[in-house]
Amino acid sequence: MARIKPQALLQQSKRKKGPSRISVTTIVFYMLILALIGFFVFATFRYWSNRSRFRSQNQLGVSEHETAYVDSKKSEIPGYAVLDTSKGAIIVELNKENAPEAVDEFIDLCQKGHFKGMLFHRVIKHYVIQAGDNQGAGATEDWNLRGKQHTSMKHEAFMLGTSKGKHTNKGFDLFITTAPIPDLNEKLIVFGRVVKGEDVVQEIEEVDTDEHYKPKVSIGILDVTLKQKI
Repeated sequence: MARIKPQALLQQSKRKKGPSRISVTTIVFYMLILALIGFFVFATFRYWSNRSRFRSQNQLGVSEHETAYVDSKKSEIPGYAVLDTSKGAIIVELNKENAPEAVDEFIDLCQKGHFKGMLFHRVIKHYVIQAGDNQGAGATEDWNLRGKQHTSMKHEAFMLGTSKGKHTNKGFDLFITTAPIPDLNEKLIVFGRVVKGEDVVQEIEEVDTDEHYKPKVSIGILDVTLKQKI
């Protein structure tokens, strides 16, 4: 058997060794790539996060601005009306929530001076006083005859209202109840209540009237002043 030369054995041993080690340069290169990928992912996440936060803050700011605008508009709406009559002042709180259309129309007519010089032409003791341009018999006589026959619904005393139905330029009359009235909801839109001046209402109620409930002495509204607070 022939002997293997030492040089051949050395070469065979070198061939049997494992794969060569990765160089430091290669490791550094891959680490840089991973770092760049990580930085890109982080930058993308931060960008979208900031954008989402900015949009939510912007929407919140717009919502707060709109809310403030609506609140300012609400605060500008008069909440009270002062009826300056020939017997004294009657202060009424307006009920915008329950009767918005009636309150809006009332405010508009006040600003146009519609109620200046308006007379109380119907006064029914322990029932209602009525002011307006309607000089006919009116609905109050009918209420006086029929009201006590029903008991399903009542309005309290010293409530301010107007008749139902479409109003003409002179058709917005005012009613102030002087006692709880059964079933008045069928006839009247209540849009306010007297908060001061009940004694003035009672003084008007006590005036002498003819057989048609018309006061024998003229009593009227001199002016109406709108106020936000009292």
